[in-house]
Amino acid sequence: MVEVAEPRRPARIARGGWLDVLRFVAGALIILYHFREAAPTPLGELHPVFDRGFLLTNFFIIDSGYILARIYGDGFAARSLNILDYIRQRVLRVVPSHLVVIGVLAAMVAVAAAVGIRPSNPQWFDWAQLPAQAALLQAYGVPGGQGWNAPTWTLSALLGCYLLLPWICRLIWRRRPWLIVAGAVGLCASRAWLGDPIYRLPFSHGFLRALPLFLLGVAAALFGARVYIPPRLAAMAGIVALGVLVCAQVIGTTALLSLLLLTVMIWAAGATPVARPSRLIEHLGLMSFAIFLTNEVVRILWFGVFDAIGQAGWSSDVRWAIWTAGLASAFIGAAIFRYAFDRPVQARLNPPRRPPQAPGVSAERPIA
Repeated sequence: MVEVAEPRRPARIARGGWLDVLRFVAGALIILYHFREAAPTPLGELHPVFDRGFLLTNFFIIDSGYILARIYGDGFAARSLNILDYIRQRVLRVVPSHLVVIGVLAAMVAVAAAVGIRPSNPQWFDWAQLPAQAALLQAYGVPGGQGWNAPTWTLSALLGCYLLLPWICRLIWRRRPWLIVAGAVGLCASRAWLGDPIYRLPFSHGFLRALPLFLLGVAAALFGARVYIPPRLAAMAGIVALGVLVCAQVIGTTALLSLLLLTVMIWAAGATPVARPSRLIEHLGLMSFAIFLTNEVVRILWFGVFDAIGQAGWSSDVRWAIWTAGLASAFIGAAIFRYAFDRPVQARLNPPRRPPQAPGVSAERPIA
């Protein structure tokens, strides 16, 4: 008798590993990006890399495509998952928390106006802009939605990507992974009618801007679920991609190259088995959504208070201390929101439902 070795399968993605590390680090850097102009010396004057927050937003879009496709790709391709249940889960994951945060921000602005305090930048709090943002329509060319909690254009665009994911997976999941990856890269490299690459379109075209990046994540997920790469080689590829990304930011924007390197890092993190999941890292990764949603509101409140007090005559050391404390307050605010509202509400309205077991998906705790 001849023993036939079973083909090696790609690592399963799971909570508490490198994917969660990347998500938390990206969330922390988004706080730094949004706080950069409020520093006593704007951070962009120290180095242009601090003004490239679009790379962090792109990371989250690619990462969302990767994780959701790794979880649901096989099920959607096999038509074994209920699409309506999936859509309900995605909408409930985003909308309740978004409505609470935008409601709190609107109440803050209204109360400040009632007591005679004007925002430092009143143009960003135009009440006519609020309805489109509250309805998460600003990424589809609908008038309005500017200012306020501006980063929510990403959530608006991602909702459209989420709705398309079942049909995307049905279309590409049985095709050659290398071909899909090449197609996704080519789509990201194409230029739009406005003269900019698709991934640099304005927020009003946010869905068109986000979709190629989301597809890039889906392509990485297809490759990660179908092609076995030894974990050590995958980890090395991720480390090299990180090093090249850092060097590229020193040289210049290199936007497309940076997108590809971010994708390699995400794929490498997913291809590295989580031998000993860390509960702390899991919680930090889960907090990244709260960081993304709340940090701008915390920034507006924190520096709005100190602008109202007036900082004239304060020493540079004091102003840097206030700025640093503001960074800490963004993390604290995200943690409070996560554990006082988002987590219990999700547990009640949107309990996790395990999709059918499929290659490349953890059988333990859902990751999204």
